Amino acid sequence: MTEPGQDRITLHVGHDLSGQVVLGNNNITTGGDHHAAAPADLGAVTALLTEIRAALPADLAEPGGAQLDDLEEAITAETPDLSTMERVRDWFSQHVPALAAAIGRTVLHPVVVRLVGAAGDTLAADFHRRFGS
Repeated sequence: MTEPGQDRITLHVGHDLSGQVVLGNNNITTGGDHHAAAPADLGAVTALLTEIRAALPADLAEPGGAQLDDLEEAITAETPDLSTMERVRDWFSQHVPALAAAIGRTVLHPVVVRLVGAAGDTLAADFHRRFGS
């Protein structure tokens, strides 16, 4: 029995629990694991960028490659750079529309979504506003 003014917390967890659990009163949690994506996961994004790079028309190989470099850096930055992701998407839509869908698939890749989400709720909300889900 709990005395008046005392708290009682009971937690029953099934075997399939995954992720962080916080119990108690007045808890403050901060941060997140930005690097939640394993190197193999990032490899999937790198592979998509490599495919796009190979499909660039010869006359746009240099500027398109620079855009892809910017995109990769934006995705893998400690805090993903949504403005750069958006700029690269728009550049491809304007200059190489045939590859714009591939850029969209890259930006919306589950690994990218996870990296953005790990960077915080505010960034994740902005990401979904800019790119949908």
